[in-house]
Amino acid sequence: MRRIDAIGVGIAIFIAGGLIYAILQLAGFDGITAGIWSQAVLTTGLIVWLLTYVFRVGSKNMTIHQQMKDYQDAYIQKRLEEMSEEELAQLQTEIEAEEEKN
Repeated sequence: MRRIDAIGVGIAIFIAGGLIYAILQLAGFDGITAGIWSQAVLTTGLIVWLLTYVFRVGSKNMTIHQQMKDYQDAYIQKRLEEMSEEELAQLQTEIEAEEEKN
């Protein structure tokens, strides 16, 4: 996330809190009750976002992990393309021998 994106998200959350407060006041809540409920809604939203983030970290479903996997796949593919037929045959023999061990 770029810095400008983070600033935009912060401003959007600030505006959302104000809108929730205004809507609750229009619905008939007094200022203190509307403030408490708007804070409760924003806090709940923050906790839900945090839980989704923790889940993505735990499942390694993040951009950096995908970039690393793509890089490793491309590196292995390039190395395989550079190998001669004899080297590929030798590698295949080694892989088959290791699979038989397991």
